[in-house]
Amino acid sequence: MPVISEPTQFNEDDLYVDLRAALGLPLFLKCEGFNFAGSVKLKAATEMVNAAEREGVLRPGSVMVESSSGNLGVALSMIAASRGYGFLCVTDSRCNPATRRMMEALGSVVHVIDEPDLHGGFLGARIAYVSAVCASDDRYVWLNQYANEGNWRAHYRTTAPAIARRFPHLDVLFVGAGTTGTLMGCARWFWQQRRRVRIVAVDTVGSVTFGGPPAPRMIPGLGMAVRPPLLDESYVDDVVHVPEPDTLRACRRLAARGFLFGGSTGTVVSGATDWLARYGRRNLTAVAIAPDLGERYLDTVHSPGWGVNVHGEDTLGGSGELAALSHPA
Repeated sequence: MPVISEPTQFNEDDLYVDLRAALGLPLFLKCEGFNFAGSVKLKAATEMVNAAEREGVLRPGSVMVESSSGNLGVALSMIAASRGYGFLCVTDSRCNPATRRMMEALGSVVHVIDEPDLHGGFLGARIAYVSAVCASDDRYVWLNQYANEGNWRAHYRTTAPAIARRFPHLDVLFVGAGTTGTLMGCARWFWQQRRRVRIVAVDTVGSVTFGGPPAPRMIPGLGMAVRPPLLDESYVDDVVHVPEPDTLRACRRLAARGFLFGGSTGTVVSGATDWLARYGRRNLTAVAIAPDLGERYLDTVHSPGWGVNVHGEDTLGGSGELAALSHPA
């Protein structure tokens, strides 16, 4: 077992869940939540902070500031605490209460935006607040996950090569699309290595990332209210859009098997299941990236009445629905 001196030094990068028995489809789930930040965002946060330190942008006395729906905020809170920086996370009312409390427990300040921007939604309002804060005090440093190339480089260096080592004959990779850092890093690596891997982006209904119409989204994580600056669609082979009720069903079906994952993971699994049921073959090797675990979603995604209150329908799904995940390929 490793001996570490700061939390970024531990990240379990080679844990997969074999979902073939649960889904009846050829899918392995790469678990990215087993680190002290609890999500895949630790990789991007570490890469961006390290680059800012090398470039002299982050100095003693600096206060990092970032717009985040939750997971990156926790990762930056952890890094700020371990390295002696301040951190201001600008989030919005959809951020899980447990996530806010985690950031505050780590010493960060959390500012919650309650009203969306007229044209840019909650994201636009968050970025406007960040810009105003940075303009008011030069101690504040905005890492800007939406345009920072360290976001995708982290996954180019680590995530994609790790998958390729474990699955040298990979056919399909499913990646959730938020800022698209994970998506672009993995897609670029496989393209540049000339690996014939089909890259399928999984987005949520209501996100405008791939040109869909905007609509309210209640589950934080995947999806964007504006087109992500990092996105290059030429690296993406297919896109699957997942309605939020399907995300909830996927999370609860996995929980019924003993695997408690978060909303982003539920979206990716639902999208992968749909794609494989329509296009897959039994002999495919497919991997989906699970960005997070489920503890932070106990009051929302995994709360029995939350989906009913938010979407006006029963999204719980009984044990009999487990079989509905298994479709003829």
